[in-house]
Amino acid sequence: MNNGKWRKCVIMLSHFLIFSFSHSLFAQTDSAKVVHLLEQGRREATTPLHLWYARQLIGTPYVAQTLEVNKTEQLVVNLRELDCTTFVETAIALAMTQGQGSTRFEDYKRNLTRIRYRDGRLDGYPSRNHYFTQWISSNERQGIVRERSLPAAISTTQRLDLHYMSLHPEYYPMLRNDKDAQQLIRKYERESEGRTVRYIPRAQLNKAKNTTLGLIEDGDILAIVTKKDGLDTSHIGFAVWGKDGRLHLLNASQIHKRVVLEPMTLFDYMGKHPSQLGIRVVEKMKE
Repeated sequence: MNNGKWRKCVIMLSHFLIFSFSHSLFAQTDSAKVVHLLEQGRREATTPLHLWYARQLIGTPYVAQTLEVNKTEQLVVNLRELDCTTFVETAIALAMTQGQGSTRFEDYKRNLTRIRYRDGRLDGYPSRNHYFTQWISSNERQGIVRERSLPAAISTTQRLDLHYMSLHPEYYPMLRNDKDAQQLIRKYERESEGRTVRYIPRAQLNKAKNTTLGLIEDGDILAIVTKKDGLDTSHIGFAVWGKDGRLHLLNASQIHKRVVLEPMTLFDYMGKHPSQLGIRVVEKMKE
């Protein structure tokens, strides 16, 4: 192989190298993409910043369980493949980093850690905000998000009983054989036990923006409430009011196998999923 072809192969291979250090795991393409997006955002981004960044990720392949790749918990940075939660976290972390006036990958990782882990501290697998109720609470305490107050006229309540992970540790590789981690997960589940939260039922989601449903703003995080035993939510994405005057979901879609602005209204989308009851609405605080 001549020197030119060898050099080309080395360059192509380097794009897929995975780096693991300082409690984080990422590919060279991930760090490069973060910096590129932040530099582009500094020139072009519109508000809300996190929604602008979410739109830049449209078309990214959907892959489930993108964080379940290690024997021990590390901060996984992966912009090549996204699931519904990492999609939301990536967009918010990018917006936070730009809001701080930075385009540095290290600052992005610091913000991603704040969002993903309990009170912003990575301390083993149980410290990840596994349930979205925990995710909301942790990020509310840090002033990153706030769950919207929903009027009783268009909402109802869900009584929390989180136990799915502690009941099924065999489904989670880093939990399966770790009794101490299982006990800590159960402790965190119990913190929410018996608490009630408000959500908007699916039947209310067919309203137009000029109704009471208009309290939802473009870029709000929508967490889909599920009736599956032991869980609180089953899917998340960003609210986008469509040209049809109805609510749509910008999400990392298992159905479409990529990040997409769902062409169906959220009302119609949820109608195809009988276990989905409605939505909790979370506001991203200003950058």
